[in-house]
Amino acid sequence: MADLRKIDLHMHSKVSDGTDSPEDLVEKVREAGFSTFAVTDHDTLESIPMIRAAIKEGDPRYICGVEFSCKDEQGRYHILGYGFDPDSSAIHDIVSAGHDYRIKKFLARVDILEQKHSITFPSEEIEGLLALGNPGRLHLANLMIDHGYVSSRGEAFDRYLNNLHVEGLYFPPEDAIRHILAAGGVPVMAHPVYGSGGEEVFGHDLERRVIRLKDAGLCGLEAFYSRYTPELRDMVLDLADKYDLFATAGSDYHGAHKKVALGDIGPLPEEEAVLTKWEKSLDAFLEKVL
Repeated sequence: MADLRKIDLHMHSKVSDGTDSPEDLVEKVREAGFSTFAVTDHDTLESIPMIRAAIKEGDPRYICGVEFSCKDEQGRYHILGYGFDPDSSAIHDIVSAGHDYRIKKFLARVDILEQKHSITFPSEEIEGLLALGNPGRLHLANLMIDHGYVSSRGEAFDRYLNNLHVEGLYFPPEDAIRHILAAGGVPVMAHPVYGSGGEEVFGHDLERRVIRLKDAGLCGLEAFYSRYTPELRDMVLDLADKYDLFATAGSDYHGAHKKVALGDIGPLPEEEAVLTKWEKSLDAFLEKVL
């Protein structure tokens, strides 16, 4: 049976906005004694062949993954895809669209920072970030620190980046779900309580989202997560139970970019029967994606 203490299905490499190389992540999960892991870089599949090449016999089981930022009239969502065929045109089409939006949003944010806040950066540094292939808000936060506009990433997000709204450069979560399913994968809503940035969703609003996206093909909810309290964890577990969805576990590890430890999936249920129930549910998820 799956052991939640040895699983992390949500982490990022420097292929997107983490600081560890894909090979470093393989080494770290190996050293941590994990049984299973997934790397879910934003809007890119580039880490998948690197990780597969780095895995040795006896290493933790690897699940290919990806994460998409989505938005509709009701708010923002992050949708994770697991166990898909990375050669499928369906997943490549939605990854390409997400990556194109990511670059356009990055440049739009650079422009807003300059026009609205008089925050500017040398053009060669912006070009350097674009050369990374997948720049995002964390990269901008680091630049703001380097140039003395803020003293911390938290300040960069709270004062500026969480308020830089770029319209029209998102696709709805249903699109991500449809393409993940078409590629043979399993779509899961990441950290459902936290839509994106500072957005928080609770109660009936969260349940309505879950109902709607299950109708679109959503298969799971990230119920164990580094930022959850026991109360938030139980809220998501109750929804997974009520709507017959998988309950997954992930830290959202980004290396030095966030104060989240690899393998930190938040507090686990203290009752052994409850813990066993959700570990069995995780077994069913793993059987589907491995």
